[in-house]
Amino acid sequence: MKRFHILNGDCLFEQLKNTTIEGEFIICRECLMDGNVKASNLNDFWEIRANHISKTYHASPDEYYRKSVRELERINSIPEQSEVCLWFEHDLFCQVNMWFCLSLLANRSDLKICRIFPIFENQDQIWKGFSNADSSNLEQAYAQRIFLTQNDIDLGNQLWEAYQNDAFARLNQLSSIKSSNFQYLEEVCQAHIDRFPTDNSLGRPEKVIRDIIEQTTTDFYPLFSIFSEKEGIYGFGDLQVKTIYDQLMKTKN
Repeated sequence: MKRFHILNGDCLFEQLKNTTIEGEFIICRECLMDGNVKASNLNDFWEIRANHISKTYHASPDEYYRKSVRELERINSIPEQSEVCLWFEHDLFCQVNMWFCLSLLANRSDLKICRIFPIFENQDQIWKGFSNADSSNLEQAYAQRIFLTQNDIDLGNQLWEAYQNDAFARLNQLSSIKSSNFQYLEEVCQAHIDRFPTDNSLGRPEKVIRDIIEQTTTDFYPLFSIFSEKEGIYGFGDLQVKTIYDQLMKTKN
């Protein structure tokens, strides 16, 4: 049986090089919780994403197609009867990327799909993910992988559709479905919904960053560290937080 590992980023790929885990690795180089994801077909979707990444992160569309699209398109070529291992963390950033990958796998009943979870000792490490995992920890996580049922795969696909279409009521409804493969789903979906309040007030991340600016520090990197501790559920990297920070600082000044 061939085995394919879909990873949440290049850092995890480097970590897995030091383990005995075998198979082919596909790296999900995207941040689908940031920017427009609405499209009627996959070709349009890639074009929309290339434009967003180019404008927001100053990477050329060609670079996006080369590094991200070509890599993710490898999912469509996974042979029948393969095992597909999803290495994604619990936070919103990772979950949205995983939902998208599951949408690409939704009609592949010929595959055995499983999920590998980060192992953590304390509850306050939930959102740390694989970042501090050593080779032994990763091998243990892989040994404890959980296989997805068809209902799980369908749920992932439906979560992606709801997310893609800003269907917040549907997302909230889906988040109440219990599955061992979608831990912290209610909290994560609510965190996303909280980004877009209906009363025109600031979204939850903006409010937290504003409060840090007003009460603690205006220096970005200490602020980023504080935000990550307070709102690790979002899984935002420094680029996502910097965009919000710059907007708020512009308003402040």
